[in-house]
Amino acid sequence: MESIREKIFIFSAVIIVIAVFGAAFYFLENYESIYYTQIDNTKVEKKTTSDNMKYEYTLDCYNKKGNKKEIKFKTSRELRENAYLMLEVKSLGVHSWKEVQYDELPEKVRINYRE
Repeated sequence: MESIREKIFIFSAVIIVIAVFGAAFYFLENYESIYYTQIDNTKVEKKTTSDNMKYEYTLDCYNKKGNKKEIKFKTSRELRENAYLMLEVKSLGVHSWKEVQYDELPEKVRINYRE
């Protein structure tokens, strides 16, 4: 009878561990932040890769609170000099980006750039 209780305990512990890891993975995969930056083509590096992402930017970026973070991301082409971008950053890196206008930047981001 004792071995059945031990098996139930071990089975329950394994299920709990799987659930915790599953929840952590879900959170990390779906965690998202928005950052803003301005393109500076002196900070792009052309890569030799087998995929389509041949350019890697390393730029200072700012969140809506104005906090600075250096972010790297890849693109398939060189981007327009001085363009403003909104970056969607997930736990594994930049998920997507889109060009925005200066007046679309949060106020605390605008003070780091001039129009």
